[in-house]
Amino acid sequence: MYNFIMTLLIIVSVLIIIATMMQPQKQQDALNALSGGAVFSGQTKKRGFEAFMQKVTSVLLVLFFAFSIILAILSSK
Repeated sequence: MYNFIMTLLIIVSVLIIIATMMQPQKQQDALNALSGGAVFSGQTKKRGFEAFMQKVTSVLLVLFFAFSIILAILSSK
């Protein structure tokens, strides 16, 4: 059981890295930041691929923490 959960944890860890790298980057240049354009960039609702990747990353993070807690419980026995 311990080895199975450890394998799942490693797989989820690799998937988190891949999902994080696939997310679109938001680069703010100096002119946009000084003109106030950066104020509204965080207030728009994410759509499409960006929203999907955010949900995938969130689910993978929850799985990572759950598997980590399960492994901690199993290793203490």
